[in-house]
Amino acid sequence: MKKYLLAAAMVAALPSAAFAQETAPDGTDAFGVEPYVGVLGGYHTFDRGSEFGRTANQTVMNGALISGIAGVNVPLGPVFVGVEGNATKGFSDIDWEYGVKGRVGARAGESGLLYVSAGYQWVNGKRGWPDRKDWMYGLGVEVGPKEIGLGGLTGNSGVRVRFQVDTYDWDSFRPMAGLVFHL
Repeated sequence: MKKYLLAAAMVAALPSAAFAQETAPDGTDAFGVEPYVGVLGGYHTFDRGSEFGRTANQTVMNGALISGIAGVNVPLGPVFVGVEGNATKGFSDIDWEYGVKGRVGARAGESGLLYVSAGYQWVNGKRGWPDRKDWMYGLGVEVGPKEIGLGGLTGNSGVRVRFQVDTYDWDSFRPMAGLVFHL
C-alpha cells in the first residue's frame, strides 16, 4: 500500500515539477522580470492635416530623432507584457519627444520578440511648431543574437536589434531602429 501512495504522490507532483522547469524559447526562465535599456534612431513626419497644422509655405512638421529607452518585460511562457519609457531628442522641427507605453507580444525563435504597443507621447516643437500630447500606437520586432548566428557571443538575452514603427494619433509615421540591451 505504501508503494501505491508514494507512486500516487509522485504522479500528483509531476505537473507542478514540469511547470516549475518551463523555459522561454531563448532558454531563460518562462516567468520573471527582464529589464532593458536601448538607443534608437529614426525619423518622425506628420501629416498635413495633423493637430500640428502646417506653416504658410505648406511644410509639415518632421525631423530626425535619437531616442533613449528603458523598460521591463514580464515573460509569461511564450508571450510577454511590458512597459517602456522614452526620452527622444529631435532635430529640424522637433525639439523633444518623451512618453510611456505598454507592450504585449510573443517570443519568436530562440531570442526574438514580436509586439504591439500603445501609450502616451508628448511632442515639443520648435521653429514655431506647437507642443502637443496624444496617444501613440506601434508595432515592432526585436531580433536576438541566435537568429543572426551570434548566439554564443552574447548569451541568451544580450543585445537585440530592434525595428519598430509608431504613429502619433494616426497622424504621423515614425520608423525607428537601434540596439536594445537586456540587463
